Amino acid sequence: MRSRWIALLTVSAVVLVGVLVWIGIGAVAGTSGLFGTGTRQPSVGSTGDFTPTETYAVLPDGTLDPEPEGRAREVWDEFVRVATPDFVASDITGYHTGDDPDSDTLAYVTSDENDPTKWVFAANLAYADDADLLLSTLVHEYAHLLSLGLDDVDPAAEVCDTEWSGAGCLLPDSDLQRFAERFWAAYDDAPARDNVDADIAWEFYQAHESDFVSDYAATNASEDFAETFATYVLEPDGSRDSVIGEKYAFFDALPEYADARQRIRAEFGLD
Repeated sequence: MRSRWIALLTVSAVVLVGVLVWIGIGAVAGTSGLFGTGTRQPSVGSTGDFTPTETYAVLPDGTLDPEPEGRAREVWDEFVRVATPDFVASDITGYHTGDDPDSDTLAYVTSDENDPTKWVFAANLAYADDADLLLSTLVHEYAHLLSLGLDDVDPAAEVCDTEWSGAGCLLPDSDLQRFAERFWAAYDDAPARDNVDADIAWEFYQAHESDFVSDYAATNASEDFAETFATYVLEPDGSRDSVIGEKYAFFDALPEYADARQRIRAEFGLD
């Protein structure tokens, strides 16, 4: 749902790794509470996460202080186009940038340490010139933000009867929980609910390749949700009579996501 949830340690990261898939993005693994997009093993020589070197405050009207320039400005503008000015003004309090081509990390969002109901968005400008890569990254992260609202997660829960969201248990009626029950419950070889291991995801993907839009989507239900939504938004309409098509139909039936698809496609001239 739209409202934000309190997640003290939640981080959402996007990294570039290994062999690229349809959207060409990779994943960080091994960190609880992390949401990423992509695939496989870190690139040789990768330094891991990039270190932000510039920080900007997001003011209540959605403008930045100080005003960024160059690629920092361009990436922020793309983020605003994906998430909408209203979402940014209400939910985002900071924007951080770095420029590290030796890092696999493309971007991440993390809860504001002063107000855990808000987000900080960070981008590695070394990859900012790849427009398709940037857009797919932003749409995936936007899906995480939309699916982890106050009506979706119990951050105080320590043992889950539902799926683990990264920093709390999903509530039974949340969209992400219903997605997990519909598309993940039948597997007897699925990864653990909180899996972030790329090797485990790859093995599961190899066993059920036609069910997922990418191997990273096979990491856990939350990443499948976000990866599938990014494909649903950016790819042309496809058949609804496959498992992937049924996942698209799941989003078709949710006005929040179906409307977001229509809006983003119109905004970026994808129709």
